[in-house]
Amino acid sequence: MVGWKRIVVTVGEKIAKTHLTYGQGAAAEVVAMATIGAADHLGLPVSTTHVLSSGVAANGSGLQWATVRNMLMAWILTLPASIMIAFLLFVVLRQLF
Repeated sequence: MVGWKRIVVTVGEKIAKTHLTYGQGAAAEVVAMATIGAADHLGLPVSTTHVLSSGVAANGSGLQWATVRNMLMAWILTLPASIMIAFLLFVVLRQLF
């Protein structure tokens, strides 16, 4: 909820080489909504940002590979970073309590 504006700008302006038109943006949102709804119905965990980013990347207008690379690295590093933070918090809180 804190970084919403950065996400909106990245998805809308920095993934594809050209900015999305209103129609493309609406189509990407509707497809993301349907995909997330289907995943929810099936009980599958999905990230709304991942789903929307993939839809924008698939519009065929070309990609800005530097942005795509940064997003992929963030997605790949999220799990190990979360594990390390959780472990450190566990060790610290175990010592305190």
